Amino acid sequence: MDHKLLFDKIDDLYPEYVKIWENVSNIESPTDCKEGVDKVGRYFASLAESHGWKVEIFRQEVAGDVVCITMNSGLKNDPVCLSGHIDTVHPIGLFGDPAVRIEDGKIYGPGVLDCKGGVVASFLAMDALDKCGFKDRPIMLLIQSDEEKGSSISNKATINYICEKAKNAVAFLNTEPASPGVAILQRKGIIRYKLTVHGFSGHSSVCYENSASAVLEAAHKIIELEKMKDAKGLTCNCGVISGGTVANTVPDLCVFQADIRFANREELEAAKANVMRVAKNSTVEGCTCEVEEMSFRPAMEKSDKNYKLLDKINEINRSVGLCERVAKASNGGSDAAYATVHGIPCVDNLGTEGGRIHSPQEFSTLESLASAAKELAAISCYIK
Repeated sequence: MDHKLLFDKIDDLYPEYVKIWENVSNIESPTDCKEGVDKVGRYFASLAESHGWKVEIFRQEVAGDVVCITMNSGLKNDPVCLSGHIDTVHPIGLFGDPAVRIEDGKIYGPGVLDCKGGVVASFLAMDALDKCGFKDRPIMLLIQSDEEKGSSISNKATINYICEKAKNAVAFLNTEPASPGVAILQRKGIIRYKLTVHGFSGHSSVCYENSASAVLEAAHKIIELEKMKDAKGLTCNCGVISGGTVANTVPDLCVFQADIRFANREELEAAKANVMRVAKNSTVEGCTCEVEEMSFRPAMEKSDKNYKLLDKINEINRSVGLCERVAKASNGGSDAAYATVHGIPCVDNLGTEGGRIHSPQEFSTLESLASAAKELAAISCYIK
């Protein structure tokens, strides 16, 4: 297939897909809002059915449903898998009504960059390939529904389904937000804990006797855990804390959460041991602590398969006049880690470009939609 014809088709379709991008981003879909996530999923499913593509829905009771869309489903060759998530982090209403605005070459709104832009770019790439008569292999779009919470809402059912569908893929192209010339091949894993500290309540005037402040003990534990601050290794952030009732009562309960990032299995085991040590040892006499693992996402460790895939991608990009990408690591987590753990060749951060991720100012550049689609289409077309 002539890549110039393919890229011209993407340019022709681009205005239509900017509108689709706006539509799906105006459907607010925080991870915990199954109704919103499913509404976005149904939008893409209906659009796929209008193209005559195969649609499978992996239904969930609590989490949003996963949508699997396959173009050329009747072909026997191993597929290329495009992947992105449609759940967001923002509470409904934070961005106003409507939630999305477009100005000065940028689109602003919840999830426009992370990661609805990547999903729309994937769909645009598939549409162009289809209209240009591509029939070499199946192209599968896997739309995840609870990525932002590490698939904990579905108890990992969603990501396990995605990895099973992609197990024979020649490439797993994850469309987290892109940076120019960068491919993410390594990511830190994330483990989150809830620590519940118990003490003994009493009057604040005699706080030095017959009481034990759970808040004070939690403060000691937080300071100890926050010592994990290695940019290339373990990090810990205790970002949520709740304790006490009134100012003149010694608090008998304090609960806080710890977000710990790790680069490999050795660091994970070290982090677990440190959390258990901190929980067990009390500075305030009489206090105890319970530990609960809230969520877990594995690290995307260095993989020869991923580096070989990037070499192939760069070869394709050179041949069609696109920029090459340099392998880098990220401290953030993503579904690419699960694909890597399952041995699926994977490259991450092939979505749209922008900034202010996870903030009320989140945006993506409009022009990056066509650019991302061209790269995804070229890889899907020419990968061997």
